[in-house]
Amino acid sequence: MPKDTSIKSILIIGSGPIIIGQACEFDYAGSQAALSLKDEGIEVSIINSNPATIMTDKVIADHVYLKPLTVASIEEILQERKIDAVLPTMGGQTALNLAIEAEERGIWEKYNVRIVGVDTAAIEKTENREAFRQLMVDIGIGVAKSKIANSFLEGKEAAQEIGFPLVIRPSYTLGGYGGGFVHKKEDFDAALSHGLQASPTHEVLVEQAVLGWKEYELELLRDNKDNVIIICSIENFDPMGIHTGDSITVAPAMTLSDRCYQDMRNQAIKMMRAIGNFAGGCNVQFSVNPANDEIIAIEINPRVSRSSALASKATGYPIAKIAAKLAIGYNLDELENQITKTTSAYFEPTIDYVIVKVPRWNFDKFKGANTELGLQMKSVGEVMAIGRSFIEALQKACQSLEIGRAGLGADGRENRNIEDIMHKLEHPSWDRLFAIKDALRMGVPIESVRKVTKIDKWFLNQIQELVTLEQELKRYNLNNIPKDIFLTVKQKGFSDVQIAWILGNVTEDEVYDRRKELGLNRVYKMVDTCAAEFPAQTPYYYSTYEGENESRPSDKKKIIVLGSGPNRIGQGIEFDYSCVHGLIAAGQEGYEAIMVNCNPETVSTDFNMADKLYFEPVFWEHVREIIDLEKPEGVIVQLGGQTALKMAEKLHEKGIKIIGTSYDNMDIAEDRGRFSDLLKELNIPYPRYGVAEDAEEAIKVASEVGYPVLVRPSYVLGGQGMSIVINDEDLERAVVKLLGDLPGNRVLIDHFLDRAEEAESDSIFDGEDVHIIGLMEHIEPAGIHSGDSFSVLPPFNLSAGVIAKMEEYTEKLARALDIRGLMNIQFAIKNEDVYVIEANPRASRTVPFIAKAYDVPYINIATKVMLGTKKLKDFTIERKLEGYAIKEPVFSHHKFPEIQKELGPEMKSTGEAIRFIKSLEDPYFIQLYKEKSMYLSK
Repeated sequence: MPKDTSIKSILIIGSGPIIIGQACEFDYAGSQAALSLKDEGIEVSIINSNPATIMTDKVIADHVYLKPLTVASIEEILQERKIDAVLPTMGGQTALNLAIEAEERGIWEKYNVRIVGVDTAAIEKTENREAFRQLMVDIGIGVAKSKIANSFLEGKEAAQEIGFPLVIRPSYTLGGYGGGFVHKKEDFDAALSHGLQASPTHEVLVEQAVLGWKEYELELLRDNKDNVIIICSIENFDPMGIHTGDSITVAPAMTLSDRCYQDMRNQAIKMMRAIGNFAGGCNVQFSVNPANDEIIAIEINPRVSRSSALASKATGYPIAKIAAKLAIGYNLDELENQITKTTSAYFEPTIDYVIVKVPRWNFDKFKGANTELGLQMKSVGEVMAIGRSFIEALQKACQSLEIGRAGLGADGRENRNIEDIMHKLEHPSWDRLFAIKDALRMGVPIESVRKVTKIDKWFLNQIQELVTLEQELKRYNLNNIPKDIFLTVKQKGFSDVQIAWILGNVTEDEVYDRRKELGLNRVYKMVDTCAAEFPAQTPYYYSTYEGENESRPSDKKKIIVLGSGPNRIGQGIEFDYSCVHGLIAAGQEGYEAIMVNCNPETVSTDFNMADKLYFEPVFWEHVREIIDLEKPEGVIVQLGGQTALKMAEKLHEKGIKIIGTSYDNMDIAEDRGRFSDLLKELNIPYPRYGVAEDAEEAIKVASEVGYPVLVRPSYVLGGQGMSIVINDEDLERAVVKLLGDLPGNRVLIDHFLDRAEEAESDSIFDGEDVHIIGLMEHIEPAGIHSGDSFSVLPPFNLSAGVIAKMEEYTEKLARALDIRGLMNIQFAIKNEDVYVIEANPRASRTVPFIAKAYDVPYINIATKVMLGTKKLKDFTIERKLEGYAIKEPVFSHHKFPEIQKELGPEMKSTGEAIRFIKSLEDPYFIQLYKEKSMYLSK
């Protein structure tokens, strides 16, 4: 059936601010769906309150509504615009819940709007735990023994009937919120109460715990003819008991027998057909008993899920894009494969490589948090790596995480405390993968590791191979390693840094040079969805060590954009937004735009966004070899946050051109000591400061600058490690901890301006003119990280004199640092005196917010200025903001109820929303100001 021509306009509901459990994978899905529908000539409107995402940009949709995700907001849109259909499956649980609420209130019927892409009855069947269990029983699908409970008494009765250990799963929650395992009777009452409170319907499923069983996921698509295809099988490295969002996952499944896989396929298709009559995507999760291959169904999500983004990037099959077309009536056999352009979308993808996803946590931001992993998701991001083998992909994933590891061990950071290692194996946390490697390295038998972790022996054998290979490599020195052994080592994913550490007394560069002498070059393979059966038209690559190099550089002038790596607190989707606009701008200026990134959740790693995509770690060795191959005009580091910026020194050392601001000028801004010296030279006020390399020196500096002092390391993002202290004892403790966490770093001691206001500016400088993008005033006082502060654009309570000083200092610094492109400056204001706290010579987290508020494509403009192809005078900039825009930080503290919620200099928010007000008389603003600004005597 061709598309439904009665649908002329569609509303896509977004997922709102990023929180733990619902991150930017839904913005990726929404962006894909919007572009897919626009291709069909359909007018696309989007409602989403997240200003940091490319999804809420006019390059994605015809109409963008940056409004709170409420039924009232939806009704406002429906009154303003003729909408034929709503697509709620691209915005996670938030969008689905909102669509159901609107349906229950009769909104869709009132405005004659159809829900497409999902059957709301299907949502009820899947989210209501008892309804799902009963449906599975009815269609003959195995499920764990369970019982629904709507009260404390019913829960107790269920536990008595099922027995321990058991699982509590609240209905209608996201990311496993409120759920957990209960191993013994004494812990049950508290866990049950928490689960009942977490569920919006005060309902939980009390279920038999299948701890130690294996966990799998299948991604499915179905069309209007009831054709179903399996896009991808995904196996969890971790056994049942750890939320899939916190599990290391592998695609395709590695340890699944063919018989069991075929059975699982049939059950998944049966489940999808049973939950409702809809065309679109679906995710099904299963558990398998390793002893006998018994399969039970865990859950089914009739929407794009967290795993859909991973499956799309893993296979090259754009699930959200195809699902959007299915929602408007197309069938799978009527659509083309987006990569080959010759085969049908009805072909199931086939891959000849291995994908590994490893989550990224930020437990360092949540002091005192329970870091043990379980049913409730706690990770803030993830990386994906592609290799020809599981172990190669796993090592590349470890290199992508940006936690200071050069791969899976062999980098000088091994744990040698056997008691600590065994504890980590038994109590999984963010570093259990590394503990497994350490245990095997210290001689712990594989079977002992398997019994403690319940991880399949096949995976453990793979890691044991690394240990064996390390021992073999130690027999040689750099100059006598046999070429075949050197090749094997590289094929197993070992970085040059790891090899240098294993050999000892050699550098990374020496290893690099030696393997080049031996002709051991990284080659690039194409992601083609069909294991090379048909030629691919889309340049989407990963690296490995074998024969043919499939990435053939063109003779065009090229620009490489370095991405921001995994999402974490302090570096989120706003930098991906910047990278996407950078790619678009470079393309507009006639460059071949090449993207390097490893985050599967983001739009920048969509193979349609760049002229060429390298899905590789933003890790020096990988970046260096891509540059060696492509020989670009230069590399853009300004758009990828601290990840890309950290690469600037290496690029500078190797003589590789950095597009935009020079390395030395970026270093002045990043090095707190050099920067303060510059401020002094420019006669710009700044807090008194000093630099220390140990606690004794820090105490001396503090006595000179005066307490309270702000203690912080150089070169960090999101306020990592910052604290405010008021005496020598606290200072000594803070400095010792800092130097322990970040060895080799210097500590900066600034006098803290107590009870000062905080503001910031974002600007663009082209070498001649300065354009101040926006001035923002924070409602919270100085001392609370800017990312955790409510920010108001334009300033609402700063005098003309203060604003003039902020503008003056912005221009002075832009000229002194010879900025090309973007710069963010943070100010403290006390008694009408303006102090500069810091300057960031790059895209900041606030630029997307300002761009959306003023409706100006600032990143696009800044990129063209960086490239030197345009000057500011070439642009006509018209701002459209009426009244004020407020940036609202959003937190995920509900995931860590045990931690202290107080805010400070270290950023803790996971996302943000935007809100527009017409005037300061708005009741929302008055209440906000009252709550946040009681410290002010205004």
